[in-house]
Amino acid sequence: MAELDTLFLPHVNSTCMQLFLDEVAARHPDERIVMVLDNAGWHTASVLKLPKNMRFVFLPLYAPELNPVEHIWDEVREKSFGNLAFNSLDAFESHLETALRTLEQDTPKVMSIVAWPWITNSLES
Repeated sequence: MAELDTLFLPHVNSTCMQLFLDEVAARHPDERIVMVLDNAGWHTASVLKLPKNMRFVFLPLYAPELNPVEHIWDEVREKSFGNLAFNSLDAFESHLETALRTLEQDTPKVMSIVAWPWITNSLES
């Protein structure tokens, strides 16, 4: 099953990536997690401690079209933002948080976006 977990963090670095990994593992302690990642520096940092219930699948370099999260962002942009303008960054973040929370709760929608055969088949290997 494909589930979406999101977390607002102040930076894009290995420290925040570790916080995210720990949070996802804590949310799903009895599940086997396969996380599909690109090769961003904070995804591949040697200081990361992979939770016991998690496995990474790294995408080939320079292949954003293979990254399922890019399709999640397309969904959020198309369905939740349209031609909206915001009066502040706080208003934007609040709207984004609501959109992501709504999508997190719609597992069938998330699966339709990201559960590609090459990903689901990797669970079997």
